[in-house]
Amino acid sequence: MYQKCIDLLNERGVALSDIAECVLYLQGKYYPDLTMEVAEKAVKGVIEKREVQHAIITGLFLDKSAETDMCDPELKDILMRDEGLYGIDEVLAYGICNLYGSIALTNYGYIDKVKPGIIGKLNEHHEVCNTFLDDIVGAIAASAASKLAHSHH
Repeated sequence: MYQKCIDLLNERGVALSDIAECVLYLQGKYYPDLTMEVAEKAVKGVIEKREVQHAIITGLFLDKSAETDMCDPELKDILMRDEGLYGIDEVLAYGICNLYGSIALTNYGYIDKVKPGIIGKLNEHHEVCNTFLDDIVGAIAASAASKLAHSHH
């Protein structure tokens, strides 16, 4: 299932290195010697968790479904616009962050607000639906940053 998730992310234009760059953005100030290699290893560790894999598969299925005529028209409209009051995309992201504690949750809130790197790029694409994807990527980055924070003194 891990490889399926990596493939799904890649299909939607997200590489592990893109997520690792967000980890560097979050943790660089606190972990000055942090390398891309270490950040990417933390990202891989987050994606290896079955609960995270389930969130990736579910969220990307919903994004892809919104791009089809098979999706309920009202839901499609909400998802394609990334309606601010929808909130289910954030709830799915919280599920990932909850596995990694309060640092992950606060990092996620921050990164979701400032939208650095790939998160901003995903958020700007309006011809495809990335309603869940940008939040999932943010949650993975925030969780990987938390993982590093807990292991670095």
